[in-house]
Amino acid sequence: MASKEKFIKGRGAQINPANKFHNWVYDQEPIDWADQSEDEPLLKTQFIPVYPKTIVNKVESPDIPLEYSLNPYQGCEHGCIYCYARVTHQFWGYSAGLDFEQKILVKKNAPELLAKKLQCKSWQAHSIMVSGNTDCYQPCERQFQITRQLLETFWRYRHPVGLITKNSLILRDLDILKKLASEKLVHVAISVTSLDESLRKFMEPRTASGLNRLKVIKKLTDEGIPVFAMLAPIIPGLNDHEIFDLTKATAEAGSLGCTFQIVRLNGEIGTIFEDWLEKTFPDKKEKVLNKIKSCHGGNLQDSRFNVRMRGEGKIAEVIASQFQLAKRKYYEGREMPTYNVALHSQYKTGQLSLF
Repeated sequence: MASKEKFIKGRGAQINPANKFHNWVYDQEPIDWADQSEDEPLLKTQFIPVYPKTIVNKVESPDIPLEYSLNPYQGCEHGCIYCYARVTHQFWGYSAGLDFEQKILVKKNAPELLAKKLQCKSWQAHSIMVSGNTDCYQPCERQFQITRQLLETFWRYRHPVGLITKNSLILRDLDILKKLASEKLVHVAISVTSLDESLRKFMEPRTASGLNRLKVIKKLTDEGIPVFAMLAPIIPGLNDHEIFDLTKATAEAGSLGCTFQIVRLNGEIGTIFEDWLEKTFPDKKEKVLNKIKSCHGGNLQDSRFNVRMRGEGKIAEVIASQFQLAKRKYYEGREMPTYNVALHSQYKTGQLSLF
């Protein structure tokens, strides 16, 4: 388990590896450990306003079942140690390590940019996933409420939207989600990775607990909002033994669909993850790393389309078989409703056309 003397509470990454686009090197352990206390976090989050020119992104990856995505924030306070989005923080001039969860870029003009996009005469309604990169309900959403403003915009233009999160803050927006669901305009994906709090609190330090995520699924389902469960990532040697329990629990909570992904650690994420394992589960470190490598051709990283998310080899095959068996047992006959893409053309001006 983690050393209390050398573990930053409330953070996933414990180091700042160098940004490959820069010539300078970050302080690997930018901490005065004498200041460590139980009540005060060592590294406070910084919120940096940015004003992008566009907000809706076309998803080009052939193995991602999304057409468009939108991210109100860059960087994520949740601090999930495995997060594939960490490497994107380097494009903004930061490290994929502590910087990713400590320096959050806030896209304050996102609702305005979305409205302009949805008003465009050439735009045809497609589902837009909010949080294809970082979580739209991370803790700072409570303060900035950009995601709520985006949902209000989607409703005003009667446009389909998907959301993916691992934070119970989504329940704050039940009023808008219920209106969207009444017109088949919304899908919600809840990421559930573990029901073991001793693992979750280190692996995803600022997220809702696994139990609370199940409660979110149940509440949304009870309110008529379609929910899909994401068991992602499955990390062999850490949470792969929970596949049956996670599939059963999400189904019992009311989820209409379920999928999984195997962890991949591209770029600097591998370095960050190895350091984290050494400080949290040193006795499991080599076993976990070797199992991950066995799923990706001997590497921690994998960029091969149609292979990277499912892996290959015996361990990946066992994981896939376990998931398929569990899904057949607990999800038989369930499916998500289709999006309603017909309404938007009547609401492009922000109000129902008279003609």
